[in-house]
Amino acid sequence: MMRVEKIRALKAKELTKQLDDAYQELFNLRFRHSTRQLANYSELGKVRRKIARIKTIMHERERGRK
Repeated sequence: MMRVEKIRALKAKELTKQLDDAYQELFNLRFRHSTRQLANYSELGKVRRKIARIKTIMHERERGRK
């Protein structure tokens, strides 16, 4: 799991890639959950929080520029 400090240190392109990867991971987890192959359900929440952190930092940067 990435800490907020590490996420803040990333550049815009890297943030976008991390967000895309997190969405892909969430899709895979949801798929595994629906087919009853997911053993650890807490992973869903962890990935959702990761997405929220990344989007929050992206939004902060966007608001800071204006």
